[in-house]
Amino acid sequence: MNGKQLKNSILQWAIQGKLIPQDPNDEPASVLLEKIRVEKERLIKEGKIKRDKKESIIYRGEDNSYYEKILATGKVKCIDDEIPFEIPNGWEWTRIGSVFNHASGKQQSSNKNIGTPQKFITTSNLYWGYFILDNVKIMNFTEEEIKRCSATKGDLLVCEGGAGYGRSAIWHFDYDICLQNHVHRLRPYINGICEYVYYFIYLLKESNNLTSVGTAMPGLSANRLKGLLLPFPPLSAQKRIVAQLGVLLPLIAKYSDVQNSLDKLNITINDKLKKSILQEAIQGRLVSQDPTDEPASILLERIKAEKVRLVEDGVLKEKVLVSSTIFKGEDNKYYEQVGSTRLDISEVIPFEEPNGWRWCRLKDICSIFTGATFKKEDATMNGIGIRVWRGGNILPFALINKPDDLYLPNEKVKDNILLKKNDIVTPAVTSLENIGKMARTEYDMPHTTVGGFVFIIRPFFSVDTLSQYLLNLLSSPILIEYMKTITNKSGQAFYNIGKERLGQALLPIPPLAEQERIVEKVSQTFDKIKV
Repeated sequence: MNGKQLKNSILQWAIQGKLIPQDPNDEPASVLLEKIRVEKERLIKEGKIKRDKKESIIYRGEDNSYYEKILATGKVKCIDDEIPFEIPNGWEWTRIGSVFNHASGKQQSSNKNIGTPQKFITTSNLYWGYFILDNVKIMNFTEEEIKRCSATKGDLLVCEGGAGYGRSAIWHFDYDICLQNHVHRLRPYINGICEYVYYFIYLLKESNNLTSVGTAMPGLSANRLKGLLLPFPPLSAQKRIVAQLGVLLPLIAKYSDVQNSLDKLNITINDKLKKSILQEAIQGRLVSQDPTDEPASILLERIKAEKVRLVEDGVLKEKVLVSSTIFKGEDNKYYEQVGSTRLDISEVIPFEEPNGWRWCRLKDICSIFTGATFKKEDATMNGIGIRVWRGGNILPFALINKPDDLYLPNEKVKDNILLKKNDIVTPAVTSLENIGKMARTEYDMPHTTVGGFVFIIRPFFSVDTLSQYLLNLLSSPILIEYMKTITNKSGQAFYNIGKERLGQALLPIPPLAEQERIVEKVSQTFDKIKV
């Protein structure tokens, strides 16, 4: 159980009366509610508040069902379907609007700009349990608006809309403050109940039971807030609950901090372990070499022969036949032969490869190209046609569909960019931390392609083992670092990987049989890290 889950469980116990022992000597909540009704009547007679036409009382009938009676009309209805759990003896069910006087702040409008300048707070000043007041704004308020749209010490303030709807805090300052209309003011009819109700609202928000129903944007309307069904303990029990939460919640916060640090540490350790495993794998240190394996030079010759066949079949253009051969000379230096040109490339070879391995360029064993480019009006989200995967669909070693995936008509997508088994995909334009994010297709996908900002790396020789090894190789630290060196910044936060320079990446290629052992060992080791 993480810190958030533990906190919510503690709060759930609190509002169900399970966090503290019940004291039969507590003055029951029914007496507290009667005191509140008496106080409301006094305020109504003094003209300070208006009578609420929806004022109700909730009680349990002789049939053990719960009923709600609207006092203004006498109408009674059964509300068993609203009651979420049993409450202890001495507790009562009520509505928040029955124990608080509700008001909202003033709407910002150029048409209502009379009065005197007053500081006022908005939802941007209101957070869970506290206020940030270093950016308080000023607006004109009339005397009547100041009375109606202000908070005083002890009021519970609640955000109405936006992502922070429901955020609440008690105004504990000795001065009054005006409010903007997106802030609810809950003024208790009796002191001492705000702290408990604050925790109640927090729990509803955290459990996704707070928002108004049937609205396009998440929010908390006045009617929804006032109508919230509240398990209401005796006042002394509320104080004990709040005191106990005051002890437990700081401990839970510490637990959560420690757990978050531990989770981050585990992620970091796992990430470093995976990188180390991949680095060991591509340097020939993860599995033992077998001198009887067919050497990688034979595999590279087989790939060359496959390229010739693909050119003859019209699948590839003849320029792919121009490739290089990298070898170690008698002087122990590395050379690259392209046609009649031979270059010493010893300085760019990052490490000594094992016997039977060979170095090659990525472009000599794979074609590299981007996916579909299209006009905005051609793309839909209707699920019909060719799905277009973008950078967000690519996770390290995994591909996922997303609800916002785009689709193109079949005729708008060329056959050669439809994904095939053993393709490797990676973002061509991405953030720095996502450079080298690679995934592989395990089967032909005739109804899926990628977007124009994603590379398809397609091996000329399409066999599972080679593709799986290349996925590990291209995901290794040394290749990711290489990719970072060949990027150009594109805008504020994105980096563009050049296709030609990516094709120049140097790859250590083991014998195919050893590739299979490497892939299996990496998979086994990664599975152990997950556990």
